[in-house]
Amino acid sequence: MKRVVWLIAGTSEGRKLAEALADLDIRVLVTVATEYGASLYPARKNVEVYAKRMTYDDMCAFLKEKDPELVVDASHPYAKIVTETVSRACRNLGYGYLRMLRPATPHPDCIDVRNFDEAVEVLSDTEGPVFLTTGSKNLVDFTKLPGYKERITCRILPLRDSLDNALTLGYQPSHIICMQGPFSKELNVAMFHQCGARYVVSKDSGKAGGFEDKLAAAAEVGAKLVLIDRIPETGDDLERVLEILRQHFGKGA
Repeated sequence: MKRVVWLIAGTSEGRKLAEALADLDIRVLVTVATEYGASLYPARKNVEVYAKRMTYDDMCAFLKEKDPELVVDASHPYAKIVTETVSRACRNLGYGYLRMLRPATPHPDCIDVRNFDEAVEVLSDTEGPVFLTTGSKNLVDFTKLPGYKERITCRILPLRDSLDNALTLGYQPSHIICMQGPFSKELNVAMFHQCGARYVVSKDSGKAGGFEDKLAAAAEVGAKLVLIDRIPETGDDLERVLEILRQHFGKGA
């Protein structure tokens, strides 16, 4: 019977880990939140991809059914509920757990805020166009910003649910960009210029998520970047996780 690894993905590093694990003589169980996320994984005979948002009970049931030798959490650094839930499930049921983190990016010139409500509060005391790059999930928070329909241009994934959500919340079609990132500095500059952005709202998605290019683009067009801070946590970067996997499975990962 093949050894089993459960990889909780959702980042580009997660896909790299899946590719590395696929070269080993093990079963790789990859879970992502959406069908779109699942579609990003190439077909490999020993990689099984599941698209499902899991509760704590779901995760416990999955652990008991699949009985993985190791759980690798490569979820997004802002997906704190996922990390809190799976780490608790592993701890309570006695499964090995490994957290992979993207290194944070230095950002001395940003306006740091703790959450989306604080971002709205800060922007409420400003004027001028806002370019929102934090996805569709938190669009509802920014409807609290006075004049949001005129001020905000939002960039979201090219998914029907994301677009429907933006339109339902009252965002103008001319102020909605549906594209898959990460984006180069040059493309960010063009988009920020197009809407005349005075402020850009972002998360620190790390170099792999295009944050450095976004930071540089905002500086080039003279826009101030409002940054949603990460929740502090501990973990290992991609290189260290690959090293641990090589040692654990005894073959080149």
